[in-house]
Amino acid sequence: YGRARRSLPLLSRAVLLDPAGRPRPVAPGEQIEAIDGTRVLFPREAAARPAAERLAARQRDWLASGRVPGGGSPHGPMVRLALLDLLTLLSDQGACVAGWAPYWRYVWPRDSAFVAVALARTGHPAQARSILAFLQRVQPEHGLFQARYRPDASGPPDHRGIQVDGVGWALWATAEVLGQLPSASEREDAAAALRDLVRRSTDAVLRSISSPSGLPPVSPDYWEVPERELTLGTAAPLLTGLRSAVLVHSWAGDARRAEAARRGAQRLAETLRDAFAPAYGRHPRDTARSRDAALAFLLPPFAPTADPLIVRAWRDSAARMRRPNGGLAPGARWPRDGIAWTPQTSLYALTAACLGDSADATSRLNWLDRHRTDLGALPEKVLHDGRPASVAPLTWTAACVVLAALALEDGFVPVRP
Repeated sequence: YGRARRSLPLLSRAVLLDPAGRPRPVAPGEQIEAIDGTRVLFPREAAARPAAERLAARQRDWLASGRVPGGGSPHGPMVRLALLDLLTLLSDQGACVAGWAPYWRYVWPRDSAFVAVALARTGHPAQARSILAFLQRVQPEHGLFQARYRPDASGPPDHRGIQVDGVGWALWATAEVLGQLPSASEREDAAAALRDLVRRSTDAVLRSISSPSGLPPVSPDYWEVPERELTLGTAAPLLTGLRSAVLVHSWAGDARRAEAARRGAQRLAETLRDAFAPAYGRHPRDTARSRDAALAFLLPPFAPTADPLIVRAWRDSAARMRRPNGGLAPGARWPRDGIAWTPQTSLYALTAACLGDSADATSRLNWLDRHRTDLGALPEKVLHDGRPASVAPLTWTAACVVLAALALEDGFVPVRP
């Protein structure tokens, strides 16, 4: 099967909170237990148990204050723990790290956007808004986000540089989070609190497509590798972001910016189609052989409608990305090492659910459920033999699982002005 099968270690089986509320990774083989139904460590010391029980009660109350999608289905336990994992890896300051191993203990705007939407859609608006407020704090005046940030908001941890898609995801998440608020006045107040994030992000997207080509500049995307050519993984989230910006600026009463975003979205949709159709490969003019998971970003819940041509390309991409263990790789041209990636597998479960393909969505959720760690956490990767690998939990995967279960249960109704 192409290259030799790779083997990677499992860095953590779960992350639990100690009685003081500090995240603690659980190593493979470590003898440890959590308080039932929570992500709180059961302490050996009797003196620490009252504090741990209070923390566990707060987690239970937090879950009860919202909803657990799929609670009556076989996926309910997985979704419940996924929500608790999102809470566990979210700081009081709104920093949602990708995972708790050192390399992952940073805030990716892309991942954070998905977490904010998952929390807002399940009835946890305070935490969702805190994530957006964190992104607003770290965003520079020019708007474009670095690939990742330190959770103390002190800046990026390295020089990997800007990833242009981040502003698109920030706008999408803002529209989704505000769209769950129950009244127009609350949406207006929330939009005012996030005015800088929305303004800077909208302006950054519009500047990025102001070239004669009408397409954004070359940038790394969710593959996290240097690029020499524009990718669909950069262009598609910017289109989603501009469509979302129309809603947010409308709620804020800024008709001028809403109209600028509307015109920009229309122009980008046309130039994107001209550049990537009909194959919709990873790069402009690519063939179907290069299709990747960014096709999902052109479909619901990220787009208002499902273009049949894109749906067919998306289904073909899933077949090309499939790994022998049943999961998906990030793209058809990803190294054929036998490893499946749960972010893309869960993303396709979400897309399938939003397209009304409950059988496909359920199948992918079943696969993710079977490949959790023994403590129920969703890992980043699954090896050729089905073993979970890399970091667990991964917040992007957990968020997509929550949203996919929600879409299966009652649909993913898009927000509207």
